[in-house]
Amino acid sequence: MSPQDTSSHQSRGRLRRRPADNEVVPLRHPGRWVAAVVLLALAAWFVVGAARNDAYGWDTYARYLLDTRIAVAALHTVALTVLAMIIGVVLGAVLAVLRMSPNPVMRGLSWLYLWIFRGTPIYVQLVFWGLLGSIYQSINLGFAEISLTTVLSNMFALAVLGLGLNESAYMAEIVRAGIQAVPEGQSEASKALGMSWWQNMRRTVLPQAMRIILPPTGNELISMLKTTSLVIAMGYAAELNGRQTDIANSLFEPIPLLLVAATWYIAVTSVLMIAQHYLEAYYARGSSRSLTSRQLATLADAEGVPPRNVTVSDSPGGQSDKETRR
Repeated sequence: MSPQDTSSHQSRGRLRRRPADNEVVPLRHPGRWVAAVVLLALAAWFVVGAARNDAYGWDTYARYLLDTRIAVAALHTVALTVLAMIIGVVLGAVLAVLRMSPNPVMRGLSWLYLWIFRGTPIYVQLVFWGLLGSIYQSINLGFAEISLTTVLSNMFALAVLGLGLNESAYMAEIVRAGIQAVPEGQSEASKALGMSWWQNMRRTVLPQAMRIILPPTGNELISMLKTTSLVIAMGYAAELNGRQTDIANSLFEPIPLLLVAATWYIAVTSVLMIAQHYLEAYYARGSSRSLTSRQLATLADAEGVPPRNVTVSDSPGGQSDKETRR
């Protein structure tokens, strides 16, 4: 073997040998521990001080936390939230389709709707819906006159309508963004397979768009729960905030009743957040992969860092045994 061949062989051998892994020592962060101790001390100081402060009225808080009137008002709040969100989601989906329509009249009408309902405060809109009965008492059809007094005096229905119409303007943009995020090639492939428009939306577009639509929709649902506290502006006081206000005014103790309402809002919001988590996990199936340690090492060598959407599964034969769907 010539000297040139020997040196070339040695060079290739050096290239094939991987350098030994360096021992990585985690960087110490003493400032984080100091900041954590300070924050915990401040939190403990606040809790102890609040527990000893008679202004909070803890005895009144304990007495009215599970009061029947408060519990029924919480149910009214949940009913307002659910019904308004149903209107918002359904009407928002229709508006999203109109916004993407090739018809300029449809696009213009949907844009005008969004401009009005997103451009005015929800409090102003609710006050307007509450005063609608003083604007329209009846509808004259020429051959008959229909009285609107009974319908427009139902503040619960008007509250649901006002909240739902406002929410639909925001849901329209959320749905439109989710549908447009799906690549156009997906729909083209579905059409090539002979799927109809509805089959394409149900089997191809919507399952992929739901991963984008669900997180902001869950946030809107939680926000709607708290927005229901504003319906007191239109004279409806049977929901949680209105009921606690009535009780607080009769007792002249607003602080403990506010804490009662806040506790109920936090409890219902926590349940909604748990439901949102599982819904997001259901529709996120297929967005993450489970790799063996060998596959992860190969992928890390190719990309420089391990990807964030994979987990390690040491299955026999070096093959991925499952896909995690989160």
